[in-house]
Amino acid sequence: MKLRNLFMLVAIAAMLFSCNSTKQVPYMTNIDEIPTAALASATNQAGDFTIKTGDLLLINVASSNSDAVKPFNKLQYVPTIGSGLGQNLGDMTTIYYLVDDNGNIDFPVLGKLHVVGMTKKAIEEYVASLIYPRYLNEIPNVECRIQNFRVFCLGEFSAPGIIQASNGRLNLIEAIAMCHDLTLQGRRDNIMLIRTDATGQRTVKRININDASFISSPEFNLQQNDILYVQPNEYKARAVWSAPPMLNFGIGLLGTAMSITTFILVLSDRF
Repeated sequence: MKLRNLFMLVAIAAMLFSCNSTKQVPYMTNIDEIPTAALASATNQAGDFTIKTGDLLLINVASSNSDAVKPFNKLQYVPTIGSGLGQNLGDMTTIYYLVDDNGNIDFPVLGKLHVVGMTKKAIEEYVASLIYPRYLNEIPNVECRIQNFRVFCLGEFSAPGIIQASNGRLNLIEAIAMCHDLTLQGRRDNIMLIRTDATGQRTVKRININDASFISSPEFNLQQNDILYVQPNEYKARAVWSAPPMLNFGIGLLGTAMSITTFILVLSDRF
């Protein structure tokens, strides 16, 4: 009878643990409660982040007169080494702009430009304003992209590592997908985001992706060199916990003493 009651208690505990875990696994359980306007606002903010020191920028200047904008594009002709048909061919290789420690880039014709703290859109407008109308009789089309956009993913990702975003933009859901999702042992309610701003100041934010409101938060759209860390849940933390050596020794002695006591009691009952 006692054994059956014990089994029932274990089964009830397992069911409660399963129900609690099931609630913690799904993402965005209240997505239908998020206003459409909030979702649209989050979409408009995508990619609107600031340039930092150490960034590699690709800045391309274009207009209807391609020859007129050539001096403003940082391109280099690199001959191809080979034989036969490829002997005289070459490649146009783009040279990126490195944002130095002072926040400047060295731009052809225009000289040093202070771009740290600016958004990509602001850089595009700034470069266009310096070229037109001083050098061109039409407003050029300027495109700026970050070439070293990467995010570091640590902890309970199925495939943690460094994510490189070739298009210069990435959101949290995309980062999770590129890491093959979170493991079942990862906490969805407490993802740590470590971010460094243009001044070098670091901030730490906590994100709960069980709650869909994170979609409209500033942390949804990631920035270059963000660090994401997913903590293990309590179940995994308990599974990997190891007792101190002295505690293990004490438990071993206690187990031995209980075995000897049980053996003596069994013998005394027989005799």
